[in-house]
Amino acid sequence: MSKKIAAIVGRPNVGKSTLFNKLVGRRVSIVEDTPGVTRDRIYADCEWLGHVFLLADTGGIEVKSDDVILSQMRAQAQAAIETADVIIFVTDIRTGVTADDMDIASMLRRSGKPVVLCVNKVDKTGRVPDEIYEFYNLGLGDPYPVSSLHGLGTGDLLDKVIELFGDEPEEEIDTGTIKVAIIGKPNVGKSSLVNRIAGEQRVLVSDIPGTTRDAVDTVIENEHGRFVFIDTAGIRRKSRVEDNIEHYSVLRSYAAVERANVCVIMIDATEGFTEQDSKIAGFAHEEGKGCIIAVNKWDLIEKNDKTMDEFRTKLMNDLSFMSYAPIVFISAKSGQRVDRLFHLIKYVYDQNSMRISTGKLNEVLAEAVERVQPPSDKGRRLKIMYITQPSTNPPTFVIFVNRKELFHFSYQRYIENQIRSTFGLEGTPIRFIIRERSEKAQ
Repeated sequence: MSKKIAAIVGRPNVGKSTLFNKLVGRRVSIVEDTPGVTRDRIYADCEWLGHVFLLADTGGIEVKSDDVILSQMRAQAQAAIETADVIIFVTDIRTGVTADDMDIASMLRRSGKPVVLCVNKVDKTGRVPDEIYEFYNLGLGDPYPVSSLHGLGTGDLLDKVIELFGDEPEEEIDTGTIKVAIIGKPNVGKSSLVNRIAGEQRVLVSDIPGTTRDAVDTVIENEHGRFVFIDTAGIRRKSRVEDNIEHYSVLRSYAAVERANVCVIMIDATEGFTEQDSKIAGFAHEEGKGCIIAVNKWDLIEKNDKTMDEFRTKLMNDLSFMSYAPIVFISAKSGQRVDRLFHLIKYVYDQNSMRISTGKLNEVLAEAVERVQPPSDKGRRLKIMYITQPSTNPPTFVIFVNRKELFHFSYQRYIENQIRSTFGLEGTPIRFIIRERSEKAQ
């Protein structure tokens, strides 16, 4: 089940980033007393009374007379509104209600999304200042007085956010269906790929609403099995609004990744690998999903007999943390190699779900240790006593050692490579949990 999303919006310098850091419990966003300092959109898990949701910090919505600036800021605000389940609208009690606040409030009312009106910088305890009543003029219900600096009032604010999320609908469990998230930057060809797949397959079952999003999931059944394709291209604009829309596309991708079993990470061959691609791929990796790298628009590249190998080598270097992921070069427009995706998706799903017996694991471990001695420090040598696999999706291994601090990253990577070379596990991250056990306890 994907997490709900709350987005913090408001004009510049009202304390959005400070509130974000207070709610998530750590300093994540850059905080500076200068309008517009939050250029990157920041997302983090927020937990309140057992509920975990994704909180998004955004740049300030600044309404100016310049038509270009006005359209840019409105597009940014609309992207945040469309993505989120609940909007936290932050205002400033010191300045009162401004014309920009009224403009943003009007936009939020038209959206129909639930809004929590936060009046920030109420830094004194006791009686709420009379100035707060002015904020009823925004037409967004009761204002919640908050001090993002000191944390005052944040509990009531979060109570309201959780209330507006509502009850999470039950999601049907279908063990025979593979959920596939098509993720990537805007205009990389995600929708084109889904349309190509749907158009070329012989049996198109149905279009069903996404569990918690307005996006439409495409259900396809063919000789390879039953698949649900989650298209994350929901936020699109004809004109590119700096980087703002891209940042919100990452947020929608986050929600889709959580629902998926396998992620197809699309990269535009004409642009090459970018930092945004790394962010999106990194989240899929961290969530432990099966991953495939699909390099789209390959038909637009001038090629020789070395082009593909050179692109693959560079991509593997850029995505060094995801070297396990298979790479396929496709054209969603022409259909080139698109048919290979189903085989890869099924294969990666099986690898992500693989369970290995304890006996076989320990045989591989013993051979690996015999081949390369574990590291030592100050006369103490690492001893690896036992390995077992408690869970899948992704394959997770518990390794018992005498001293955790001796189990260096480089040796962990060596053990990982030995496991992969024996059992495959292509297309899936694997996890190690290192636990200490006294040598006497053996």
